Amino acid sequence: MASHPSIACRRRILRAALFYGIGALCLWGAPHVQAKETAAESADEILSAVVRLSAAVPPEARTADTLGTTRHGNGVVIDGNGLVLTIGYLILEAMSVIVEGPDRKPILANVVAYDHETGFGLVRTVRSLDAKPLRFGNSADFGEGEPVLAVSSGGVTGARPVKVVSRREFTGYWEYLLESAIFTSPPHPDWSGAALVGRDGRLLGIGSLLVPDATTDEPPEPGNMFVPIDLLKPILGDLLADGRAQHEAKPWLGMISIENLGRIAVARVADDGPAHRAGVRPGDIVVRVAGKDVATLSELYRTVWDIGSAGAEVPLTVMREGSLYDITVKSADRYDYLRLDQSY
Repeated sequence: MASHPSIACRRRILRAALFYGIGALCLWGAPHVQAKETAAESADEILSAVVRLSAAVPPEARTADTLGTTRHGNGVVIDGNGLVLTIGYLILEAMSVIVEGPDRKPILANVVAYDHETGFGLVRTVRSLDAKPLRFGNSADFGEGEPVLAVSSGGVTGARPVKVVSRREFTGYWEYLLESAIFTSPPHPDWSGAALVGRDGRLLGIGSLLVPDATTDEPPEPGNMFVPIDLLKPILGDLLADGRAQHEAKPWLGMISIENLGRIAVARVADDGPAHRAGVRPGDIVVRVAGKDVATLSELYRTVWDIGSAGAEVPLTVMREGSLYDITVKSADRYDYLRLDQSY
């Protein structure tokens, strides 16, 4: 038999539901007890849709050294047949995934898809979860100042009131760029795969990172970066059918790069990746791409991607020990480099 939240827990759930308007409730003029119960039930449904997720990754995986072989985070139930949306790095190259639903019983799940461009991942449990799926909201409608809930697994203790403090471009050192990421504050301590929920109880985004500069103020405030749910809508069919989005693969260099004071420094190159094979070294400063000066990660990525699709030759000019070197990197498809055969 499923356990029910205590009265104290229900009161906390109710306060959150009333503050955020979850379920679009209007208590004035409605039966008081019935309205309270409806609010609590609506909040319970949202909380139960966020599940715990654990993944085991083999030590020979390409991402084992950087992301680890045991990964824990959250996921969000998005259909009635055990489909769980999460942040992709949790399940990337995983050989097994376990999901814990509202009853806390572990359920085996299969990796369905990974999309590097957005960062989303999908798994499906081998049997249905006792949870009502969260419906998608419209993340484009939410700007700075909007009150929202950041929700991790674990029931009411995982729900934190936060605000959208910024909508802006995000660039990651792993050749990753989002045009309009969602930044929230204060930070949620269990952000990986967490749900960002609007006042209407709908899903707005999936938690990706803890960041020191969620705000653009001086000094900046820490918070979380969420991947907007709108990015999933046009590719969901492809992900379910093929495990990845069916668009032209962007050229991948296999460089971990850091932007600092108008310079792009190569911090690491992927073993046997395109940049490594071409002779790019950690410590190199990327000065130009195809003859065009680049000073930020976004300039680097967009210039590389404008050259063509995966497999295109990418001319780099790097500074090494005070001298300039021209290096041509034969780019690749990142999916061909990853060891995904144990996943899907």
